[in-house]
Amino acid sequence: MEISSKNVVDGTARSPHRAMYKAMGLDDNDLSKQFIGVCHTGNEATPCNILLPKLAEEAKRGVAENGATPRIFSTIAVSDGIAMGHEGMKSSLISREVIADSIELMVRAHQYDGIVGIAGCDKSLPGTMMAMARLNLPSVFVYGGTIMPGILDGKELTVVDVYEAVGAYDSGQISLEMLKNIENTACPSSGSCGGMFTANTMASISEAIGLALPGSASPPAEDDRRGKMVYDTGAACAKLLELNIKPRDIMTYEAFENSIVMLNAIGGSTNGILHLLAMANEARIKLTYDDFEKIRKKTPHIADMKPGGSYVMNSLDKIGGIPFVLKKLAAKGLINGNCITVTGKTIQENIDAMNIPEPEQSIIRPIENPLHSVGTAVVLRGSLAPEGAVIKTAGVEMAKFTGKAKVYDREEYAFDAVAKGDVEEGDVLVIRYEGPKGGPGMREMLATTAALVGQGLGKKVAMVTDGRFSGGTRGFMVGHVAPEAYVGGPIALVRNGDEITIDTETTIIDLHVSEEEMVKRKEAWRKPAPNYTSGALAKYATLVGSAAQGAITSANP
Repeated sequence: MEISSKNVVDGTARSPHRAMYKAMGLDDNDLSKQFIGVCHTGNEATPCNILLPKLAEEAKRGVAENGATPRIFSTIAVSDGIAMGHEGMKSSLISREVIADSIELMVRAHQYDGIVGIAGCDKSLPGTMMAMARLNLPSVFVYGGTIMPGILDGKELTVVDVYEAVGAYDSGQISLEMLKNIENTACPSSGSCGGMFTANTMASISEAIGLALPGSASPPAEDDRRGKMVYDTGAACAKLLELNIKPRDIMTYEAFENSIVMLNAIGGSTNGILHLLAMANEARIKLTYDDFEKIRKKTPHIADMKPGGSYVMNSLDKIGGIPFVLKKLAAKGLINGNCITVTGKTIQENIDAMNIPEPEQSIIRPIENPLHSVGTAVVLRGSLAPEGAVIKTAGVEMAKFTGKAKVYDREEYAFDAVAKGDVEEGDVLVIRYEGPKGGPGMREMLATTAALVGQGLGKKVAMVTDGRFSGGTRGFMVGHVAPEAYVGGPIALVRNGDEITIDTETTIIDLHVSEEEMVKRKEAWRKPAPNYTSGALAKYATLVGSAAQGAITSANP
C-alpha cells in the first residue's frame, strides 16, 4: 500500500488511532492535514548533534505554520571523533545503515507523508539522505551546522590538530602542557568538525544534489541563522507536499554528477565517494567508480580548506558558503544548472535568486587558477586493488610513492608501531582485515594517520588499508582497498618487505609480486574467524558488500 497518513487516521476503523493522537494534544483539524515526520539524530554522544533536538522544534514550527502536521522522532548517531582509535569505530559506518533503516521503519509504521531530516555527525547525513531516497516521499534535508574553530596563539584549531598533537607528543616534539592546551582549546562549541571533513563535505553535497535549501550547509551550529534555516526547511517540506516533488525527482544522474563536482572542487572527504555510491543505490541510479574518475578529471580543485588547506567551514560561510562555490562552478559550465531542487526551482534559478557576494578573498580560487587542475578524490586500480581504492590528494605534494610494506592485521597494531617509533621513512603501512566484512565496519584510521603527521612522517610514508580514513586525514593514505582482505583480496596476501607503488597521476596501485607467487600465497591463505558472531556487527558483516559499491547492505550481498 502506498504510504499515506490517510491510511492511519481516516474512517471509523481508525478511531483508536485518532484517540492516541489526541492523547498527544492533536485535534481533528491537525488530523485532517498531511503528516510530516521531523527526524533528528540528536544526542549527547557528540557536539555535532547535541543541539539537534532544539533545532527539531524549529523545524516542527515551520511545518505546523505552513499547513501540515509535524511529528518529531529521533534516531541514533555515532560520534566518529569519540569512537576513533578503538573498537568503537567499527560501529560508525554500520550506524549509517541503522539510521537509514530506522527512519524507514518509523515512516512506514506511522505512514507519514513527508520527511524533514536534521543531521550532524558524519554518518547521520548520508544515512538520512539514503532513507529519503529509499522512501521517496517529499523530503528536505538540513545540516545541524559546523563547530567554530578553536584559537590558540593566533592559529585556528580543529579536533584533527588534537590527534596530530598526540603524535607530536609521542615523538617528543611538544610538551604535555602544550598537548593539554591544544586539547582544551580545539573544540570551543557545539557543531560538527570544522574543516572540510566528512560532515561538512556531505553538508556541501546536500546543497549540490538539491536535497537541502540553498545556503543551509555553512552557517555554524550556534549561529542565529541556523534556527531560521531549520524553520525554513520545515516550511519547504510542507510546500513540497503541494508540489509533489520527491527525492528521486531531484536525485537524478545529473544531480549526482553535480555532487561529484562539488566533492572534488572543495577537496572533500574520500568518505563522500562511499556515501554517494550508497545514496545512488537508494535513488536507483547507476553510479560507479568510472563516473567519479570521469567527472574528477574535468573538475578543478578550488577550495583551500582544511585538512589539506588553510580554512575552516566558518571562513567559507563568511564569503557566501556553498552558493558561492556553486555560482563559480556554474559560471564555467561545470554544474548542471537545470537540476530541480527542494525549492521547486532549479540549481541555476536558486543561484540567480540569491544575492551572492563577490568579496575579495583567498578561500575559493578562480576556476582559471585552481589549487589543482583536476579533482582530489582519486580512484586507484591495480594489482593490489582490482576493484578499486581511493585517495584524497588535497594537500598532498607528491604524486608517486614506492616503498616496502609493513603489514598489520589490526589498526591498533599499526598505531602501537607508530607510537613506538618503529615506522620509518619509505615504509608503506598496510592495515588489513578492517574492511566492511572483515572489521567489520570499515574503521577510519585518523588516530594512526594523525600520529604519523604529528611525528613528521606524513610526507615520508604511505598507508594502504581496506578500512577508511577520516575526512580529517591528510597525507599519502589509500583506503577502501577492494576486494578486502577478509574475502581473500590481494591485500590479504601482502607480506613484510613487498614493494608497493602508488601513483595518483596514472591512478595505479600495484603490488610488485609475481603472479606465480601470488597464486602460491592464495592457496596457503585461510579466512580468519569472524571478530563478531552475534549482534549488530555480525549481522552487518553478513549483509554488507564491497566498498567499491558503497559498502551497502543487501539481502543478497
